[in-house]
Order: sequence, then structure tokens, then C-alpha cells
Amino acid sequence: MKSQAVVLLSGGLDSTTALYWAKHRGFRVVALSARYGQRHVRELSSARAVARAAGVRLHEVELDLPWLSGSSALTDRSRARPDGAVARIGKGPVPPTYVPGRNTIFLSLAASLSDAIGAESVVIGANVLDYSGYPDCRPDYLRAFERAARLGTRARRLRVLAPLLKLDKKGIVRLAKRLGAPLELTWSCYAGGGRPCGRCDSCKLRAKGFAQAGLSDEALRR
Repeated sequence: MKSQAVVLLSGGLDSTTALYWAKHRGFRVVALSARYGQRHVRELSSARAVARAAGVRLHEVELDLPWLSGSSALTDRSRARPDGAVARIGKGPVPPTYVPGRNTIFLSLAASLSDAIGAESVVIGANVLDYSGYPDCRPDYLRAFERAARLGTRARRLRVLAPLLKLDKKGIVRLAKRLGAPLELTWSCYAGGGRPCGRCDSCKLRAKGFAQAGLSDEALRR
């Protein structure tokens, strides 16, 4: 029997690629998404669409964590969304889009789900090259969480897999294309609405990845 994996699925480019990587590797995939107070939930509709396209079950969790509401540009409507800072990614202070403990929260939920259903792996689309300013995307952190999860659950051999960790956005786009991931369904923009804004950091980083990969972004045609 194939081993089972819980994939953290936000609906964006990276998590969708991670999900299709897990499918390609032969895992029986269960996806997990969370609403944690982000300014829009457009990405969650993309997560549902991706899960349907992949033919995997999606667990959705809604979290009431009021301390996150004013702690990040992704959760605080009074803060301007950052733009024009693509060149600074990976350098300088932690970006204003960092949500305190977000990956710790998500990985804990995934570890709990894994423990409940007997999954052997948790898959996360973390990337240290594009988002190295986020402390919870560092390889040391992911290894430490894996050790803690093994100690704190019945899943003594639980693995935390981050297949995109050392890929740049160009490499992620190319991998997604090779895996047949439905990138036209994904959403990376910090803004909500019907179409990506094209101005925020995330849109610019995504556009840079597609341009360097020599590919067009099908999500912009919808």
C-alpha cells in the first residue's frame, strides 16, 4: 500500500506544486487548508479548485487567533500591502508579510491530522531562497519541528518534507509544469478580487519566475 501524506495547501503556486510533487512520488495525498484571518480568502477557493483537479480530499480549518489580526500586512487591513521589493527578498529584516508562527501553526495541524489518519509524511511548500526572511521557512526550523512532532505524536517516523526548499521561483514553475500542476487555478496575489493585482511583491515574484522560466502564466488569462 502506498504511504500517505498530508500536504499543506494554500492554493498558491508553491503549495500546489508541492501537492503534485507528492502525487508524483506516489503518496496517497490528503490536503489541508486553513483560514487564519487573512485579509481575503480568494486563495482558499483556489485550494478547493486545485484539490478537485488533483482528486484529493481537502480538510479546511478555520482558526480564531485574534492576536494575528494586527501582526502582519496579510492580516491587518490598515497596513499597506508591500510592493516593489522583489529585489530585497531574502535580505534585510523579516518582511511585513510574515505572519507570526504561521508555519508552526500549520505544521502542528498537519501533524495532528497525520497522527489521526496514520499518515507518514507532512509536505509543505516552504522556500528558503525566495522567503529566507521568514524564520519559519529555514531548514533548521523544519528539521527541529520534525523531531518535535515525532516526540509529540504516535507517528514516531513522521517526516516533514519540503521539496521546494532550495528552488528559486523559476525552478518551481518549471517543476510544476513537468508535474502537470494546474497553475491556471492557483492564486498568489496578496490582494483579493477577480484578477491578480500585478503590483504586490507576490505577484512580481511570480511574474519574475514565469519570465525566467520562459513560460506564460495561464492564471492571468482567466
